[in-house]
Amino acid sequence: MKIVLIGAGSAIFGRGQLADMLQAAELRGLGVELVLVDTDAVALDTMLQLAERIKAHSGADISLSGTTERCFALPGADFVIVAVARKRMELWEQDYRIPLAYGFKHVLGENGGPGALFHTLRSLESIIPICRDVERLCPTALLLNFTNPEARVLHAINHLTTVNAVGICHGIFDALRAVERYLQRPLAELHVVSAGMNHFYCLLQVQDKRSGEELLPTLVKLAQQDAAAPQLFRQLAQIFNVFTFPSDDHIGEYLSFGAEFHGYRWPYGIESRRVGADDATAPLFEYASGRRALDERILAPSGEITVPIIADIIGNRGSYRHAVNVLNRDGYIANLPHDAAIEVPATVDAAGVHPLHVGAIPETFAAMMRTQFSIHTLLTEAYRTGAKELLLQALLLDPNVNSITAAREMLDVMLKLQGEYLPSAFRELR
Repeated sequence: MKIVLIGAGSAIFGRGQLADMLQAAELRGLGVELVLVDTDAVALDTMLQLAERIKAHSGADISLSGTTERCFALPGADFVIVAVARKRMELWEQDYRIPLAYGFKHVLGENGGPGALFHTLRSLESIIPICRDVERLCPTALLLNFTNPEARVLHAINHLTTVNAVGICHGIFDALRAVERYLQRPLAELHVVSAGMNHFYCLLQVQDKRSGEELLPTLVKLAQQDAAAPQLFRQLAQIFNVFTFPSDDHIGEYLSFGAEFHGYRWPYGIESRRVGADDATAPLFEYASGRRALDERILAPSGEITVPIIADIIGNRGSYRHAVNVLNRDGYIANLPHDAAIEVPATVDAAGVHPLHVGAIPETFAAMMRTQFSIHTLLTEAYRTGAKELLLQALLLDPNVNSITAAREMLDVMLKLQGEYLPSAFRELR
């Protein structure tokens, strides 16, 4: 079995995936070949050294190699795992600050809001060519995508390529931990069903496995009464009677009133750091080189379900997975469009990932999501055609955008600022 990890040079994504794979009992004795891919040769070399150290520590029998050329890695791949970004923090800061300077009071600027439009275009410029190579070199592979904005990227992959792609995100586990905390019950005793859009979902069922008792009304009431809860999360529980992602920054990205509770500071910018503070975490190359012994920071599980999904498939386990991102092709969510990129639970066996039908989600949430899905469609088509007017249309659909004039000016500024990282059709508009 061959697994290709594209974007392996990422200190967060790469480290977590290596720790998971090289310590997974389910992957032993299978002749697994793991190929690390990254365009940054120095980062790639560091991660390859780190992988060899984790392998020696765990006793894994996985074969390891690395390359900066994905076309050398992809032939014969069974699984392709992707998380890619270029100059992530610098460009993300522009995604947030420039729209805010034009009066658009958005949150984060990563997965929703006007800033996410540019994040989307940059991500598609990286990932669609990767998918074209997967189509050509390993067309039967399952592609597991981590690249954000997850829903927008997955929509484009599924509409513009023939790749078998599923989006993976650990966001649901924040809600599951909150469920355990509120109910004072271990997750193993509960059957939880969640559905919606990546980072903007709501729980539909929280059932006691033994008695069959439905606990969601109790859970929502506890969230409504919790003064220490994230305030936007609590307000949504009180007003719409839903239990959603308990993180105001993520859900706030899709709402015109999100910044009312999250505020206008970007949590990753210079003003959010202590001036002159040293980085408390040791660089990964200290571990990779052997200067520092492997510890929990390196060996800790990622919390992602990539390896469990692979193990489900190779072991035909039929496991229940709380959240995967797929197209709503078969109406898994009854009151959302069939061409939308949604997040639903699934079972996974030797035949692949099988999204589950969950019925309808609360109509108030569905209405908010439909606007986002219309934006996704416009951006996929804008990438395909290079039509600038579709970008403006997508901006003006966004709940955080309240001015045509400002939207036009901001669009022109951002196309000039980020042109070298955008699809070629939009670079020519600088």
